[in-house]
Amino acid sequence: MATTQARSIFVELRQQIYDALEADIVNTLSREQLTDQISSAIDVLIKHNDHSVAGVVRKEYVKNIVDELLGLGPLQPLMDDESITDVMVNGCDNVFIERNGLVEKSNITFLDEKQLLQIAKRIAARVGRRVDDSSPTCDARLPDGSRVNIVIPPIAIDGTSISIRKFKKQSIDLEKLVEFGAMNSDMAKVLMIAARCRLNILISGGTGSGKTTMLNALTQYVSEQERIVTIEDAAELRLLQPHVVRLETRTAGIEGTGALAQRELVINSLRMRPDRIIVGECRGGEAFEMLQAMNTGHDGSMSTLHANTPRDALARVEAMVMMASNNLPLEAIRRTIVSAVDIVIQISRLHDGSRKVMSISEVCGLEGQNVVMEEIFRFDTHSVDSDTRRVIGEHTTAGLMKRSILVEKARYFGLENNLNSIFGLRG
Repeated sequence: MATTQARSIFVELRQQIYDALEADIVNTLSREQLTDQISSAIDVLIKHNDHSVAGVVRKEYVKNIVDELLGLGPLQPLMDDESITDVMVNGCDNVFIERNGLVEKSNITFLDEKQLLQIAKRIAARVGRRVDDSSPTCDARLPDGSRVNIVIPPIAIDGTSISIRKFKKQSIDLEKLVEFGAMNSDMAKVLMIAARCRLNILISGGTGSGKTTMLNALTQYVSEQERIVTIEDAAELRLLQPHVVRLETRTAGIEGTGALAQRELVINSLRMRPDRIIVGECRGGEAFEMLQAMNTGHDGSMSTLHANTPRDALARVEAMVMMASNNLPLEAIRRTIVSAVDIVIQISRLHDGSRKVMSISEVCGLEGQNVVMEEIFRFDTHSVDSDTRRVIGEHTTAGLMKRSILVEKARYFGLENNLNSIFGLRG
């Protein structure tokens, strides 16, 4: 609010409207109808309470209450701003946003912790979840596709926490990633060939590095003739192909039953005659079934995971498989990984906010107990601009081996000349 007085009047009017409002009515009205009713109610209350309120402030009152009843309250303007990718609430007075890869504090605040908690509970209720003392955390997907995580006190010590990863309305393809400087055109061509040639691909990186964006971009080069099954905790992938089955995990209901984990969905997907299986993010035991699928005729499967380097990514897969099946010997697990995974794409968000493909590596095989990997491309950092603090560097390549699985698959699919146009093959 513009002034302390305007804020005080708003708190008073809001409470009077909430006291008189029947909750069931809100769900039966359109936004326009609710706006009209709230507008009329505020006019009556302003006159009744003998308040002096400017027209602009009155419109702000109406919008704020409607946003709270139908949307996300004070957070709604942030959700409407397409330049913002993440919204993070750390209590009623600390709302942070991410814009252009950099985190900054916004000027948005809540009236108090009570309002913030009410909005958090309303968000959960609208997506069929609940958040209360017995269930103080909630992970869900908003109607627009955005992911939301809620943690309430006493678990969240400094006040209710809400983290929203906004859903991108427009898919970003590899060409756009080249324009953004995430990779060069040769890398984009190689990844396009890898996706078309049905190589099994892992995308590795940290939180918010752009793994899902890359996964979305790669799926655009999957043939329309293939049947694809996607499995996610919160559905974010936007595949354009006509033959797609989207599966989403489910948490336990109020009775503590009905949960469906990713591992169960991956197992079930194998019975659905998929050509490719795409797991939004491997976190646990589903990695074992994912590898089995990659090794049993579901070439071209893809997934993401959290790791800092391509070699760390394979080590994480190794650990996840051991969690799922602790009676398998380490050598057998490594052989399974090497025979299943073809390409590892490493993505990072740099300190200047930019996102880069740091490495594209091919899994070549085993030498003794060690996994052999060949780095096809990498990003070399040269310096940091003293004025803009932007990272300066370039993507480089050492070429591609003729014995590469990428070369073999490209030859099989008639795309070998495309690789030759990127770099000469070396023996």
